Amino acid sequence: MVSELAGTLTKQRIDVEKLRNEFFTPSKTPVPVKFGTSGHRGELGAGFCALHAKAIAQAVARIHQEQHIMGAMLVGGDTRLVSRDTANICAEVLAANGITVVLPDIPVPTPVFSFEILSGRVCACLNGTASHNPPQDMGLKYNPSTGGPADSALTGLIEKYANEYMAHPEQIKSMSLDEARAKNLVQNADIITPYVTALAKLIDFQKIAQAPLKFAVHPLGGASLAFYKAIKEKYNLTNLDIVSTEQDPTFYFIPIDHDGKIRMDPSSKYPMSPLIKYVESGDYDFAGASDPDSDRFGCATPKGGLISPNHALCVMADYLVRHHKISGATAVGRTLGTTALLDRIASGYQLGLDEVNVGFKYFVPGLSQRKYVLAGEESAGMSVSGWTTEKDGMFAVLLLMEIAAMEGDIGELYNKLTAVHGTPFYTRVDVPTDDATKARVKSMKAVDFAGVTQVAGEKVLRVRDTDGIKIYLQASWLLVRPSGTENILKIYAETFVSEEHLHMLIEEAQKLLK
Repeated sequence: MVSELAGTLTKQRIDVEKLRNEFFTPSKTPVPVKFGTSGHRGELGAGFCALHAKAIAQAVARIHQEQHIMGAMLVGGDTRLVSRDTANICAEVLAANGITVVLPDIPVPTPVFSFEILSGRVCACLNGTASHNPPQDMGLKYNPSTGGPADSALTGLIEKYANEYMAHPEQIKSMSLDEARAKNLVQNADIITPYVTALAKLIDFQKIAQAPLKFAVHPLGGASLAFYKAIKEKYNLTNLDIVSTEQDPTFYFIPIDHDGKIRMDPSSKYPMSPLIKYVESGDYDFAGASDPDSDRFGCATPKGGLISPNHALCVMADYLVRHHKISGATAVGRTLGTTALLDRIASGYQLGLDEVNVGFKYFVPGLSQRKYVLAGEESAGMSVSGWTTEKDGMFAVLLLMEIAAMEGDIGELYNKLTAVHGTPFYTRVDVPTDDATKARVKSMKAVDFAGVTQVAGEKVLRVRDTDGIKIYLQASWLLVRPSGTENILKIYAETFVSEEHLHMLIEEAQKLLK
């Protein structure tokens, strides 16, 4: 049904001039600054405009001054319509506050912000991106000295200060870029060479180059393009093709997603359809992609088709352990909605398993302490200890290429894991709802389910209420989380029993919420 619907929808090109005008002069009152799991985000205009960028930059400058945070800040963004404008605005505000700004003249991938912070070359960053959201959306993220997404206490303070400046914009400082450059407060930098060079510490490029396979990568119009080009050249990957070099802020060349929107999501079969065709036709043995800010990954193979992020995470975790890639790590990390097959793999290698709330920021302490062989989320984000404390889609694609070169088709490797640990059946369903229901579900606690002893024929083992409601069963689990931005309830479920049992879990979840 979804695929039939997608085939009847008409792609709509965004109005670039109108959206640029909305960014600089919104036709409606801008909404307050609100940081989600990784920054403030909204549609250009009232949802995200120049004033949001100025207010957030001034808030960050104030925090740096109050907390005596010293050092330069890296400022940039991806290839979206106003990413460069947003970066320039932030640089002008930070410079006016006496903060030195590194402002690269190319788009900057999200993991590279983290890499530069962890290298010690900068102390923090402001990153203009809305990830793989539709092209009319925009956002701004702040990463502190940990290199990862800011924690809730810090984002709460940024919100508080930024909203004060939204109400009193005359308090925001700013100077022109020309003046800032003349005072050496804004500088350019090579951000490609250090990152691309460091990759060789964890990725075996020689194995990739020597493999009798053909690899394809697609930057999906994003910031990874220059980096993939540099990787291909530096490591002489003659068997790697960058199959698209197009960069267009409308992203009109990306196939529409299931709902008719352009969404540069590397884990969705619709925008990934050209890559799926490449491997189905036999032109390539592996095709990978990362989204516009390069923090998420996707891949397709001849025998696996489009590989689910959950499946890829399992294959990567198993490979990293067996090949001793991450020295000293003692655990696997995953978010609440990510497959429990990772638990079984970790247990098989006598590793710990950390289950964290949704949001990569919850992995930052463990990654900083070099605890994780792999930290991953079902929405296609991952990193490893000793690398970045942000999600890195480029690293994931390259690691999967190495695995394919060394051991074969990713789809087959996943099937080998399920033959040992059991086959999970997994889904996520978005249920339309209203504000009142969202608020009610958000307020639910584990104690509210004390009388629920059985779900879908399985005994309830425990209930967790730290991020929605998650019910753990004998061979299954289900999770209900209200969306932070839309009127939907996200219902996740997984079972090692059967596909039929998975449907029962979804039905039971909806009954429990009534």
